[in-house]
Amino acid sequence: MRITKVYTRGGDKGQTSLVGGKRVPKNHSRIEAYGTTDELNAILGLARTFNKAGDGARVAEIDAMLHRIQNDLFNLGSDLATPADSRWEGMYRVGDSDVERLEQWIDKLNADVGPLTEFILPGGGPVGAFMHQARTVCRRAERRILTLMETDGEIGSGPMRYVNRLSDFLFVLGRWAAQELGEQEYLWERPS
Repeated sequence: MRITKVYTRGGDKGQTSLVGGKRVPKNHSRIEAYGTTDELNAILGLARTFNKAGDGARVAEIDAMLHRIQNDLFNLGSDLATPADSRWEGMYRVGDSDVERLEQWIDKLNADVGPLTEFILPGGGPVGAFMHQARTVCRRAERRILTLMETDGEIGSGPMRYVNRLSDFLFVLGRWAAQELGEQEYLWERPS
């Protein structure tokens, strides 16, 4: 892909183009779905930046997982931006193998962290805090995808399954990263 000009003035009146050229309002459910996915991707970029400030094997391991997920999210955004009648043969769509990879990572990381005794409060250290923020934005992406599914059943179940599992992964990664990077983990204190 080659982009030679960033601005087109095509969106100045609140419209944008989907893959295939169809024009829709910028607040269309499809734009909300892939826009929130893009926001999530940006947060993961911040998490990677703060993670790389550390050192050691765990930093590289976290970065590799987040790098893979950022690519997945770009693929997911492309899928969400493409109406069914504009898809092409061989177009990559997030699906079973991507969900299974997340499940394997969840199982591996979860085996290393202790069981939960209380709810976790977002915060602690930069990487863990960004994982919590990413998790909440991922849940919003999930809601936006559900809204799109209700109006356009053609998107299939892959996007919803992926973001649902991704939010679980981000929670577990937040806990694991806090433990492995020496970040504090704050627990909710029940009122007495």
